[in-house]
Amino acid sequence: MSKKYSVGLLGFGMIGKVHAFGYATLPYYMDPLPGDFRITHVATAHQGTAEAAKTLCRAEIATTDYRRITENPDIDIVHICTPNDFHCEPLLSAIHNKKHIYCEKPLCTTRTEAEAIRKAIEATGYAATNQMTFHLRFFPAIQRMKQLIDEGRLGRILQFRVGYFHASNASPDLPYKWKHAPPGGVVRDLASHLLDLVDFLIGPLDSLSAKTQIAYPSRPITAPTPDNPDPPRKEVTVEDAVYIFAKVRDGACGVLEATKLATGAEDELRLEIHGEKGAVRFQLLEPHFVEFFDATASDKPLGGNSGWLRIPAGGRYESPQTAFPSPKSSLGWIRAHCACLGNFLQAVAEGKPTQPDLRQGIKVQGLMEEVFRSANLQ
Repeated sequence: MSKKYSVGLLGFGMIGKVHAFGYATLPYYMDPLPGDFRITHVATAHQGTAEAAKTLCRAEIATTDYRRITENPDIDIVHICTPNDFHCEPLLSAIHNKKHIYCEKPLCTTRTEAEAIRKAIEATGYAATNQMTFHLRFFPAIQRMKQLIDEGRLGRILQFRVGYFHASNASPDLPYKWKHAPPGGVVRDLASHLLDLVDFLIGPLDSLSAKTQIAYPSRPITAPTPDNPDPPRKEVTVEDAVYIFAKVRDGACGVLEATKLATGAEDELRLEIHGEKGAVRFQLLEPHFVEFFDATASDKPLGGNSGWLRIPAGGRYESPQTAFPSPKSSLGWIRAHCACLGNFLQAVAEGKPTQPDLRQGIKVQGLMEEVFRSANLQ
């Protein structure tokens, strides 16, 4: 019989629904499932939304008090899916109560909060399984890219470019949202993923300098209409874009760019890594493929075997993840989220640590703070 685990979700906005979708679909994406995982409790800011989430998840309890989850002895796993500034206190509570933790990025909002979380981990001897939701690591194409780098197929890394491009803030008529004030902004929302990916693929960042950009100093509180062409406005105090020049510990240099000003972009992650012996590149809108260039291949005669190899990583996950519905079928953003969750649950069932863990979240938090520090010095 599979061991039963009770799961509590904190937050049920878009990303909370993504986490719940993972539990609903994992029986198709993992074979065998490592346990019997049930969402039993959901907490949101308002009782009405909590009740709606309870119904959708077929949970037992809807609440507005996160402590009914983090301090509940019947709960095994806690998901942190709340807005950024509501991560720290529930995290500390879950750590003190020895819960397995699955936490959305960013870990928290400040260096002070990250240090409090680090101290709590050390002071309590916290050893339960914990993982950050840096789901971009869990595309098969990214994992194949990591294999090629670790196998030495690129040789010494020389340079890298990584960018995350959205268009959501490009219009001056976009109404003011919570992400236009602290703790919003693209550094926490998008660049956190890029900082984690660079660290994961090619090693620790040794130094960085950054510049941030706010395109419009204020935004309307509602969208302009013919009847109300000039609604009241609120000041924008966080960045729409960030540009980072960075160097990793082994000497490679690169550029990281995260922006919501890329007019015409959808959800576009572009990643290139160049080495002495080869190169790799990936685009999120074509997640089926990772491209590899073997610089050791001869270009004679007539081009020889030189050129970019397009590897169809597709949905070719390793067991116990499955290639459902087919390794040849295209896959998307939410599939990587499911794989990320599956990685966490497998570790929970085996009683093992996994990556990227809360300490990686603390590390990325420190890098984001360096970005803010550098940008403010410009």
